[in-house]
Amino acid sequence: MESEKSRNGANHFENVPCPFCGILCDDLDIGPSGDGLKVLKNGCVKSVAGFERPLSEPKPQIDGKDVTLDEAVAAAARLINESRLPIFGGLGTDVDGIRAAIALAEKGGGIVDHALSDGQYRNFRVLQSTGWVLTTLTEARNRADLFIVAGSDIHQHHPRFFERIVCNEASMFADDPPKRTVVFLGDQLDQSAVKGKRIGEVLSLPVQPDRIAEILDAMRAMNKGGTVSGDSIGGLPRAAVEDLLARCKAASYGVIIWAPPSLTFPNADLTVQAISEFVKEINLTSRFAGLSLGGHDGATSAGAVCSWQSGFPLRISYASGKPDYDPERYSANRLLAAKEGDLLLWLSSFSSNITEPETDVPTIFLGAPGIKPSRTPKVYIPVGTPGVDHAGTMVRVDNVVSLPLRQLRQSTLPRAADVLEKIEAAL
Repeated sequence: MESEKSRNGANHFENVPCPFCGILCDDLDIGPSGDGLKVLKNGCVKSVAGFERPLSEPKPQIDGKDVTLDEAVAAAARLINESRLPIFGGLGTDVDGIRAAIALAEKGGGIVDHALSDGQYRNFRVLQSTGWVLTTLTEARNRADLFIVAGSDIHQHHPRFFERIVCNEASMFADDPPKRTVVFLGDQLDQSAVKGKRIGEVLSLPVQPDRIAEILDAMRAMNKGGTVSGDSIGGLPRAAVEDLLARCKAASYGVIIWAPPSLTFPNADLTVQAISEFVKEINLTSRFAGLSLGGHDGATSAGAVCSWQSGFPLRISYASGKPDYDPERYSANRLLAAKEGDLLLWLSSFSSNITEPETDVPTIFLGAPGIKPSRTPKVYIPVGTPGVDHAGTMVRVDNVVSLPLRQLRQSTLPRAADVLEKIEAAL
């Protein structure tokens, strides 16, 4: 592909989408650095680690020994053909890679599950059972005057979220937009990125994450005129909860933000449900919305593609020849722990944040160089990283836009989609 030229004549890419977290920041400047790349502008710790990873082009392997790509593909196909119930997991890839993985699972009669689906199902269960009212990154950026961060260390998961969405000084709808209030509802949440002219008050309400639902349910009752007894609610002084409700009712556009990967306590989906029910009810008199953040390593793309390909979200089985959905039964982790699956194909092309489960079943590992399997796989095939080694498409965390990814360097590493299609053709 042709690349833009900087003023000094070297390859210089502007307005580059970053695939290394779910919000897909699309304003990066990337330039050359020796044989690799360097983030020149608008980077973060995740983008620097991803884009500046040294270019490496290892050989495919079978049992730790170098082979050709065709030999590795043939061995992978043979393992899938011999498997009783293969599991297609990880799924850290772009839209084309997810589509190819689902097609391979359908032909191979296997299970499809993303590495981060445990977090996603804290959302899916609520969406399926009661529904919700969510906003988008753009709407929150331009309209919100109150942000409530619920039990989630947003800055850790999305290092530029506050900079891009909360602290931006401009708005599409006002020349002099009002100051914003940011409330951290949780324990020891990182507030360091909340700064700038647009920020008014920053409030910290220290509460254990598993008690956030208690506070929101109490505010729902108060908002309806119900009686809530006690001097403290969910570990907070009653006055603090009453003040938070008053701020919600007075907001012109309030947003409650949570990140499913942060809600790791038992029955965390009930907290997501409490957020969703509060948002729906406060909307009767105020304008309010939720905003769920996650989507690392292609998780949002995986859920979206799986839904439009099969009619179901993740955790589907093609063992019967048609898609069968069961969010408990078809969890990859559960299947491997119970020794119900006898082969694991693991795909990770973005980062080492997702690691394959501990298992003694044979493994086919498709990964970007630098992402090392925890043990020697039966078949190893190195693949390129979407948005770095090849072009692609990813779905942003708010599920409203798909962003094109660009090839930034020349590499012989194949796309994961191409490898998966070759394996499918060899079955």
